[in-house]
Amino acid sequence: MGPAAQVRLFILYALCCTAVQARELPVAPPLAAHTNGEADGSIRITRLSPDRRGGKAYRLVYRVAVPITIMWHFKTDFDNDFLLHNKYIQAHRLVSRRHNIVVTEDHYSQFPDARFTWQTTLSPDRRRLNFKLLNAQQAGQKFHYGYIQLQAEGQVTRITQVGYFDFLGASLWAGYPWDGGMNDFLTYSAHWEQHMARQRMPLYRGKPGP
Repeated sequence: MGPAAQVRLFILYALCCTAVQARELPVAPPLAAHTNGEADGSIRITRLSPDRRGGKAYRLVYRVAVPITIMWHFKTDFDNDFLLHNKYIQAHRLVSRRHNIVVTEDHYSQFPDARFTWQTTLSPDRRRLNFKLLNAQQAGQKFHYGYIQLQAEGQVTRITQVGYFDFLGASLWAGYPWDGGMNDFLTYSAHWEQHMARQRMPLYRGKPGP
């Protein structure tokens, strides 16, 4: 089954689940904020104006209880296998790293037969990572890009992630409020990162900053 067929299957599945859950849950959970028990206790997801080509966009803001130097090492540790502990990631590998440009490849549980090749450009002095999907068409997407910005707040790191994307079913995925939708994916990923970054902090402690 190709990426486009998988997207259509997910849309059909989501529509069926929405019809069932709408009867059981008359009020959908809010998208604005979610408590997580980490740092200041909030994960915030905000809808943004989309790219001029269409699609959807979001801003995700959360905090991780590690210093920014540790968080930068975590975010830029691309040659790893700890990402496989994330339930949405089935496979991950570092393809290349030249100066400040890194290429990685991922397979996600929602689309196991699709290969997502990401290019990440690092700006260490700004604590910023710009990312874009290089093989959008092969992955069943029109485009997907954005950035991740780290900011120090004492011994806590505030993370802002902004993404712009479009694919068949993007509106449904972005608005789907239950398991498997954008809100669930981003919230779970923030929770997972809060836990994993603190777990790996001893491995990065003592390394020089960017």
